Amino acid sequence: MNQSVAVLTVDGVLDTANSAALRDAVVRTILDKPSALILDVTALRVPAESAWAAFIGARWQLHPGVDVPIVLVCARRANRDAIDRSGVARLMPVYSSEKGAIRALGRRTRRSVRRADAELPANLTSLRESRRLVREWLTEWSQPALIPVALVVVNVFVENVLEHTGSVPMMRVESDGATATVAVSDGSNTPAVRLPPPEEGIDVSGLAIVDALSRAWGSAPTATGKTVWAVIGPENQL
Repeated sequence: MNQSVAVLTVDGVLDTANSAALRDAVVRTILDKPSALILDVTALRVPAESAWAAFIGARWQLHPGVDVPIVLVCARRANRDAIDRSGVARLMPVYSSEKGAIRALGRRTRRSVRRADAELPANLTSLRESRRLVREWLTEWSQPALIPVALVVVNVFVENVLEHTGSVPMMRVESDGATATVAVSDGSNTPAVRLPPPEEGIDVSGLAIVDALSRAWGSAPTATGKTVWAVIGPENQL
């Protein structure tokens, strides 16, 4: 990697009161178009693990044409474990040192990521259209094995937007050649949360199905609402 890699060191306490400011700082740094961004969060204190989603929120605010790899550095094992549990590491890998992150970025630059976006109508036709586009994109990207699960995931996400927010669903699909990420954004700042399972019987709620079918999923706040995302790998089969 060359010297255009940006390193942003973050300290203090991360919570809902300042997550937007952090998100904006990350976005501003990326818009300067470094070859990659390293976020050093070693000194950052995060009382609630869900607050790590602020970093993912910054990622989803970027235009799909902005292709800047983002990785985290944290020398504290406990925080790396928390980042992993939050699901953030699935989209922003975390390393124990800056040197390790730079080595990993050198490998990542040799792997291209395919992306596509679509704004969907705020009505039930979005369900059919989102499935059509997911099938079309993943076929074009030679990822047919991921299509069945991706169709289920995008249907759950779009249906939740229509049922709970009344927003226009904004869909993004990404593939790095091994996995696919399906994300749907809306205008509501209420996070998507899986409800507690029923005391008896099987939990067949939409997000429970997404949880069972994907490597990781999450809900990340953005400047205009939130993005709900899921990562699908070859091991995720119907």
